[in-house]
This record gives sequence, structure tokens and C-alpha cells, in this order.
Amino acid sequence: MSKINVLDKHTAELIAAGEVVERPSSVIKELIENSIDAGATAITVEIKDGGITYMRVTDNGSGIEKDDIKVAFIRHATSKIRMEDDLLRIGTLGFRGEALPSIASVSHVELITKAENEDTGSRYVLDGGEETEFSDTGCPNGTTFIVRDLFYNVPARLKFLKSSTAEGNAISNVIDKIALSHPEISITYIRDSKQVLKTSGDNKLMSAIYSVYGKEFASTLIPVDYSLNNITVKGYISKPEYARPNRNMQNFFLNGRYVISKTFMAAISEACKGSVMVGKYPSCVLSVTMALENVDVNVHPTKLEIRFANEKPVFETIYHGIKTALMVGDKPRDASFNTASSRSAFNPFETAQKAFREKAENNKVNSVRSFISPGANSTMNDRIEKDPLSIYSKQAVKRENDLDTLVLKKKEEYIQEQKDIREYEKKFSSVDSPEDIPLSRKDGILSTETEDVEISNDKTSDTKNEIDLLIDNDDKKFKYIGEAFNTYLIVEVSNDELIVIDKHAAHERIIFEQLKKEHGNGCEQLLLFPLTITLNKIDYDCVINNLDIFKDAMFDIEDYGNGNIVIRSIPQYLEHEDIESAVEEMAGYLSDHKNEIKTEKMEWIYHNIACRAAIKGGDNNSKYEMEAFAKRVIEDDSIRHCPHGRPVSISIKKREFERNFGRIQ
Repeated sequence: MSKINVLDKHTAELIAAGEVVERPSSVIKELIENSIDAGATAITVEIKDGGITYMRVTDNGSGIEKDDIKVAFIRHATSKIRMEDDLLRIGTLGFRGEALPSIASVSHVELITKAENEDTGSRYVLDGGEETEFSDTGCPNGTTFIVRDLFYNVPARLKFLKSSTAEGNAISNVIDKIALSHPEISITYIRDSKQVLKTSGDNKLMSAIYSVYGKEFASTLIPVDYSLNNITVKGYISKPEYARPNRNMQNFFLNGRYVISKTFMAAISEACKGSVMVGKYPSCVLSVTMALENVDVNVHPTKLEIRFANEKPVFETIYHGIKTALMVGDKPRDASFNTASSRSAFNPFETAQKAFREKAENNKVNSVRSFISPGANSTMNDRIEKDPLSIYSKQAVKRENDLDTLVLKKKEEYIQEQKDIREYEKKFSSVDSPEDIPLSRKDGILSTETEDVEISNDKTSDTKNEIDLLIDNDDKKFKYIGEAFNTYLIVEVSNDELIVIDKHAAHERIIFEQLKKEHGNGCEQLLLFPLTITLNKIDYDCVINNLDIFKDAMFDIEDYGNGNIVIRSIPQYLEHEDIESAVEEMAGYLSDHKNEIKTEKMEWIYHNIACRAAIKGGDNNSKYEMEAFAKRVIEDDSIRHCPHGRPVSISIKKREFERNFGRIQ
């Protein structure tokens, strides 16, 4: 066995520092908590290069008396507890006495402080935990900590820090949480010489929420104020319709301390059952106040994890508080309210559909053609042909029921229009513009070339004149029968087989394969007006660090700073109102699956987009659209399972029907 050695003071401090100081955000958290414990009403934080090279925290608190300055940098020296019993009632944010010596041992620290009862302030400088200067100085009441070159003497730790942008975003996240937990304190945050946050310090939680997350998020909240079991929960929770795809916007505070608690999460989830969609999570800023002796915050050096003496009353209080808030505050929305239009005065999809309707009513021939495979410009026409259920067609079916009614009104009109289409295409067959090229394809995805249809006034001939006549396709005859339950398409194949198609599963697979094939090249749609979205700092950091992945997914995103991003283009399949939730869900996934290879990440993202864009079971789709869709599925042998693995279609042989009806044995 090797000889047991007692580590020297410096090495021991470096090891101990690792428990408290993981990254620059850890330093900021500890210093701000000390300022709050010192009674500060105004705190200013300034960082440069993500805090790696420079951090400054200034407060107007009680300051540190000159005789106590050196003692404060001795390990386990603290003014917040004196004896064992004090650990049972911890009411301060800091109490371990580890922060200052840990920070000083791995950086250059400068302390400037003055207590109210002193005439002059003091300046104390340490390098790697060793004192280099101690002198008097002029300064106001309060304390300023300046930390430079974090981990300069621990290269192994410095090497594993992330980029300055990522580290800065982590600090921003910490400051956001502290600003929300203490609305009575005015917090100013300066990042790379630019002020990015300033709270009023008026002791109003809504003011702090407005400053941190912005007007749009604040407008989605309803108040929570409830007491039970000597426990009080106050704050805000989002209305059910604004639930998000992850829990990143759930903020919990216990006795003024930001915490992560499964008990809180479970209580909110249970309270929101029946109000919030499965897989969605409400946002919240909730502050819980309870007796200090009933909670243990001394679980981990970061002080984020907590334990309760009894979880049941905590769960009950939060559960009933949320239930009450939803019953009182979740009132029906105004019928004219639209979340997409509220972000922008102009909705490009609405405008596009208005133009589509006007064009269709002026020219029925073009309306039928564009309804089957609409295309607004020549650059997208080829791809829209490949997907008759593109976003434009999908929007048309969903929003333009009057157009569908117009097309389906009379069978005789439709037959005449089919004839006119063929004449129209013959007339322009020599035109090179992709927009005017007839929609004829050899791969069987979609074609306007139908069997010749003779116009007859004899109503008995209508049936065989319809589009659903048997169509010869490589010696394989099929006929579209109809749709069951607005979900399943029924197709007859070769006179001896019925195929039932799940239209959502099939469309999801078609879009999924198309996205993989295009891989970010050509399937994007430029937004007429870029969309600005405010994200929490975790999602924001994830998006900014994965712009290449979002680009491959057809999202053109730019960093707008301080938790804001600008989206300039999206996949053509995605609807406008899905943009924000799609980006949030993608960010949450990327944050939880950092170690996955890029291929796996892209598969999930394409699947997510396809699932959102695909037509849904229960949607009302036109007969002619479904005919084109069924033709595509029947002819493409690769469309067998949706990305979830569910079957796209099932087959029922004619013999099975005849056996069940007793026609054969």
C-alpha cells in the first residue's frame, strides 16, 4: 500500500474549490448571494468574455469591516451560522463559508469594501489565494468583488470551460433566477460593456418577470396566491394554451432561494391534468414560503437540491394553489385572439391564402390545378409537385372550406374543368417556365394526365366519368373508394385487394423522407417578416450553439442577444403558429441529448417537423387531394411505416371478405 500523505494547503484548496466553483456562473451566484445576505437593495454585475477573464459584483449592502476582511477568506469562516442548531434553521443563501476561499484559490481577486460605521474603505488583493495587497481606499458603503482570470492556475479546469458565449449565457441564467427570486432588489447586468438587464427593485414580481422574460411572456400569466398547512405559494403560472414542450421555463423558489424540486414539478403536473395537453408543461414563477426547520438546504454545495421533512403538505399546497389559480384566472380567450398574429401584424399565410382564394374564384381551371399541387413561385414548384400535401395545400384545405365546397359542388363542373386543364396544358406545353409546365410525372407521385373523359348530359354516365375510375398504372389497377372516420383512406387494388391507409402516418413518412433527402437545401421558406422569439437562457444557449443543426433543418436563425433570436426562414412544411413551439422543443431535445451524434439529432428533428406538418386524423381533406395522396402511397414501396414505427397501411384480400360472407369456404 502506498504511503498516506497529508496534502499541502494549496492543493487541498484547489480540490475543495472544485466543489463550489465549477464555472464562472458559480462565482457570480456565490457573490450575489453574499450581497443579498448583506442586505443590498441594488446589485450590479459586470462580466467580460463570459466571465472567464473578468467578473465584477458591486452592492450597497452592509460591507465587511476591516478587521474581518482577512478572516472572510479563511475556509469555513462565516457570519451566518454560529453553532450546530443554526443548521436546522438556515435562512440565508450562503452559510458554508467556502465561497470566498474557493474563488480566491483559482483566480486573481480584488475586494473593495466599506462598512457604514467606518470612515474609509479597504482594498484587499489576492493571487491564487495568497495575499498581495491590503490597504485603505476611498469607496461608498458596500462591497465590490472583482475576479480576473478564473482557473489561471488550474489549466485542466480552464480547458474544460465552454465558449465565452456559452459561459456568459450560463451567468445570464443565474442572474435571471436571482432577479425573479428577489424582486425587491434592483439588479443591473452588464455583459461585454452592454447593459442587458435592469430590474426596478419595486418588490413587484410581475415587474421582475417583465424585465427578465419580456412583455409577451408576462401577458400569458395568471396569478397564484394560496396558503395551506402553514405554507404559502405565490407567483404566476401560464395559461394552459401557452404550455411549452419542456420544463425550462418553470422557476421555483423556496424561502427566497432558487431550487430544483421534483415535488414542485409533480404537484404542478397533477394540478394541470385535464387543462394542459399531454407532453406540454406550463411555465411558472412560483415562490414558496414555509418554516425553515421543515426544509434542509444543506444537501449539496450548489444548494440547488433540497429535502423536506414532510413532502405531502408541500405537494398539497402547490396542487391546490395551481388548481385555484386555473379556475379563477383561466378564462376563455376572445374569439378574435390569434397567437400567431399577435406576434406580427402581418400573417404571410393568411395573405397567401387570400390571394389563393381570389385567384381560384376568378379562374376555376387554375383553382383545381393549384388545389391538387399549389405552388406560388417557380423555385418551389418542383418540390411542391412531389408533395401534394405541402403546407400550402394543407393550409388551403384547413382554412379554405369555401374553396373545397366550390370544387365539389357539381360533378359535371369538375369533369369539364378536367378537360379544360388538359387543353390549357397543351396550349402551354412549349413554355419553359416551371410554373406553367404541365404537372405530368413519370414517377407516379402526381399527375394531371387522366383518362379521357367524355362530357355527357346523361346522368347515368356520371359514375364512369369521375376521376375515381380505375387507372392503369404499370398493369396495376387501383381505385380510390373513400375515407373512413376522417382518418383512413380506402383504396381498391387490382380488383382483389383493399388497402386501408392511415393518412397521418403516411403523410408523416413522406415529409420525413423528403426532409432527409433535401437536408436543408431548398425546402426552406423565407418569412416575409422575420419572427423574434424570446427564450429562456438554457434554450437560447442551446440554439446559438447549434445553429448549424437548425440550418440543416431549414431554420435560418440569427442571434439577437440577451435570450432573443430572429427566425428568417422555416421548413416549407411548418405552419406559422408552430414555429415558436418547434424551436423550443428542438432546443430542449438538443439540451438533453448533447452526447448524441449529429445524425441521430437530425433524425429526431426531421421527425418532429414531419409530425407537426402532416395532416392529422380527423382533418377534413378534399376527395381529390386524398386521391392523389393514395396514389402516391400505393406506388411508393418505401412508405410502409411512419417514423414512430407504426404501419402506414393494412391490406385486406378479397378472399377474406368472401370467406366472411360465406361466399367461399
